Amino acid sequence: MSQTTIPPLAELINSARVVSLPLRTKFRGLTDREVLLFQGPNGWAEWAPFIEYPHEEAAAWLAAAIEFSHGTLPTLHRNRIPVNATLPAVAPDQVAKVLGRFGTFSTVKIKVAEGGQKLGDDVDRIMAVRAAYPDAKLRLDANGKWTVDLALSFTRALFKQGIQLEYLEQPVATIGEMAELRIKLATERIPVKIAADESVRKVSDPFAVAQAQAADILVLKAAPLGGISKSLEIARGAGLPVVISSAIDSAVGLSMGAHLAAALPELQFDCGLGTAALLAGDVTREPLAPVDGFIDVRRVAVDEEKLQTFKAEDHRTDWWIERLSETYKLL
Repeated sequence: MSQTTIPPLAELINSARVVSLPLRTKFRGLTDREVLLFQGPNGWAEWAPFIEYPHEEAAAWLAAAIEFSHGTLPTLHRNRIPVNATLPAVAPDQVAKVLGRFGTFSTVKIKVAEGGQKLGDDVDRIMAVRAAYPDAKLRLDANGKWTVDLALSFTRALFKQGIQLEYLEQPVATIGEMAELRIKLATERIPVKIAADESVRKVSDPFAVAQAQAADILVLKAAPLGGISKSLEIARGAGLPVVISSAIDSAVGLSMGAHLAAALPELQFDCGLGTAALLAGDVTREPLAPVDGFIDVRRVAVDEEKLQTFKAEDHRTDWWIERLSETYKLL
């Protein structure tokens, strides 16, 4: 991990707090988000790899958290970040309620291809957003669950109905499939960009997407990529515009994402860092909630009462500390 000095494991464990934050709407199959927080000289950091991730993958998240709490951060170019609203795979009659929590925004990322749902459910959700927010830019995130043919036909159908999309985020699973889809969209003159998410953070070579000309945009998340410094290296090396996004983070995790977005010399797109609106509770009294389409770039003051309110059950805390101990060995 970069040039950050790795603190002793005991130091991390001594300040570690595990919380379970309730979600307002089911997202990524979750109804609550467990995160482990610890303190360093810079302040609090969040370590929250999803529970199914192996230790090898979780190690990158730990390196990122240690860099944020103990390392040297780059120069920042802005003090607030434009953010999009994020819409889980909800029914059309829930669209206005969920998006209303984001306040003012100009872009909506809509989750599609949810397990157990049909294409018609996605269409209805998209149409409900378009009807309620006719001027908003729309992004679709399929988390790699579509085939090339399905992604092409779905996008074509929307295009014919006059639904313009800013981009498709990880519409298909592999880099090769994304490259194929990108060519087919261009051949049919459908003006939709491709953004790569999992194909950047779930592969051994994060530059492979750019080298294969498989995407127009990279979606970067500081935690799974190993931290702010490594994310900036990827952005520079790929030579593509980037969108900074979150992984259903607490305010502490969103703060790291905001610092990454602020460190980019250029920021062309709204970022997926407004997800505090999806949480029914947080670890601070001043969450990084979007205001007028922006979040501030700042450290978060973690509140002791909030830590107690959302404290995870003892057996879950034990599980996270054991996971931390095992993952630490891989740094």
